[in-house]
Amino acid sequence: MTQYFLLALVILIFYWINRGYSRNAHTYSRKQFQGFVLTKEHLAKSELGLFVALVAKVAKADGRVDELEAELISNMFNDISTLFPEPLSTKELLKEIFDYEKQISINLDQVTHSLNEALANDTHKRSRMMQFLVNLSYIDGVLSHSEEAMLRQIATGLHLSDDELNSIMEQFGSLNSKSIKESSIDQAYILLGLSSDVHTDAVKKAYRAKVREFHPDIIKSQGASDEYLKEATTKVQEINAAYEMIKKTRGIG
Repeated sequence: MTQYFLLALVILIFYWINRGYSRNAHTYSRKQFQGFVLTKEHLAKSELGLFVALVAKVAKADGRVDELEAELISNMFNDISTLFPEPLSTKELLKEIFDYEKQISINLDQVTHSLNEALANDTHKRSRMMQFLVNLSYIDGVLSHSEEAMLRQIATGLHLSDDELNSIMEQFGSLNSKSIKESSIDQAYILLGLSSDVHTDAVKKAYRAKVREFHPDIIKSQGASDEYLKEATTKVQEINAAYEMIKKTRGIG
């Protein structure tokens, strides 16, 4: 009888664990946006539109949006826009929201508060979005003081504790320090799947394709494990380091 009781208890525990995981590992789907009325104002007020606004502010926090950041953001636009009934129109509106929001910082608290309300009690989304913003800040190899200050301001607005944010920052900071290594120029070409005699246009094309393949975007990471995020981030940083080495060797601006 005791064995049956213990077996039932184990089954019950696994049931609650799986139920909790399913509830938290929410993934965006096209079905959610089937009846979405696509206007710039409506999109800007949605949780994904508000998230894009924060991405814009973080990307511009150090005064510029570098090439890798721009590539990651472009891929994010693609991923988000495919969820909506009119992907092309959605992508253009997302770009407009991004371009507008990156120019202003005085509404940071307002945007963060609106996103926090839109996310309601979904702590999983809130954490994943914060991970993306931290990853974006670290992806160019340097976390500036202005970027860190903005990340902390956003974390406060999303009701994330200092311990939660510090844990995320330590994770990506550690990945950054370990993944960007000096390597030979031959290894750089191999990482991009190229020979050293290819045209410069082919180098740029291969770089974008590799980033698109491995970039850890917010949509795909909603139900992904932390291990996936670590591997994807490390890979993108290695690709960027290789591309920077090739650019330096070729004198590409």
